[in-house]
Amino acid sequence: MASMQAHTLLLPMTGVPIASSLRKSSFKSEMKLNANTRRDSTLAGEWRKIQGANDWADLINPLSPLLRDELVRYGELVAACYKAFDLDPRSRRYLNCKYGQAQMLDEVGLGGAGYQVTKYIYATPDVCAPMRDRSRWVGYVAVAVDGDARRCLGRRDVVVAFRGTVTRAEWAANMMSALRAADLDPAEPRPEVRAESGFLNLYTSDDGANRFGQGSCREQLLGEIARLVRVYGGEEISITLAGHSMGSALALLLGYDLAELGLNRLRPGGEPAPITVYSFGGPRAGNTGFKRRCDELGVKVLRVVNVRDPVTKLPGLLLNESSGGRRAGGVECYAHVGVELGLDFFDLRNPAAVHDLRTYITLLKCPKHAAKEEDVNLVDQMMEKVKKMVQQQGRKVVGWPWQDMVRQVGNLVQTLSMI
Repeated sequence: MASMQAHTLLLPMTGVPIASSLRKSSFKSEMKLNANTRRDSTLAGEWRKIQGANDWADLINPLSPLLRDELVRYGELVAACYKAFDLDPRSRRYLNCKYGQAQMLDEVGLGGAGYQVTKYIYATPDVCAPMRDRSRWVGYVAVAVDGDARRCLGRRDVVVAFRGTVTRAEWAANMMSALRAADLDPAEPRPEVRAESGFLNLYTSDDGANRFGQGSCREQLLGEIARLVRVYGGEEISITLAGHSMGSALALLLGYDLAELGLNRLRPGGEPAPITVYSFGGPRAGNTGFKRRCDELGVKVLRVVNVRDPVTKLPGLLLNESSGGRRAGGVECYAHVGVELGLDFFDLRNPAAVHDLRTYITLLKCPKHAAKEEDVNLVDQMMEKVKKMVQQQGRKVVGWPWQDMVRQVGNLVQTLSMI
């Protein structure tokens, strides 16, 4: 299988406040799938290409309007996680979803999307944190059930959407920046496939005291997706995993896990259901061995990246897929997976907007203006300072000094209130 290449198309936008008009309007009419439109009939016939069957060849530069629409649609399904997440400490649903499964998409304005939520997903990082802050809602599984929606999509789409980092315990897990063997398939361990330990911790840890979830985040997801594949195995199915920030890493780990275990196979010996990951502002989740194995398994990944967003440069600010080797200075290199679609945004008045999901969605909708030169220069200077700091403190890139560097860069991200 050909290795996926990173292609970057810069879609610049002025440093203006994130489109407030988009916040005020309901997305129901925007998301509703209409079988009578040319766009939808095209999607039904082209969905495999849009899902990355050809690694998005000829769809990135220039950006295909059909692919743009699908990115916005999946971005809104991820944004639903933030809209529905309860951050009120006084609420009995604190750190969980505000709404029941049957009402959630309606409540966040996506009732016309044609999907039905089938399961909520909870995760528990194995870190020291107050018990109340440990188990929390990170996303949901949904399936296209509306007849018009399925006709427009051209298949039965199973979606998993993940939010990004919000709580202190999740930040603590994110700062666990060592690589360790993924070891997700006990029948065939692959020590060369290594994942970032914090994301792997969040994906695999189990909290027996969690009154909502059953088992780890991983166990919940594998069980539900396997169930849906059995239920709809006689149809054409796609498995679409979408996330923002930390959620992008969880989506990528899930995509690798499903493909490695063969849970996307609709029937023994049959063609596997395609697995596509749409990553918005995602960090690196693993090493070069992880990237290589994802490519071999056919996991398709499209990374939507604001080139001014420091989160997308972590971990592995210096030692990454561009370093020219598997290891550098005794430390294994991190690597991004998949194809990159580059956006370009920085607002001097709101630096944290470089990582905001709403900014990403707005950029995809309105890529018409040039970024302000002074804003661009400022963020470039900021990243250059970070790199110099890392170089000065990490000449011997081993042990705890390297961990300290990662934490300092992470602290910068937290200071800017990026999630």
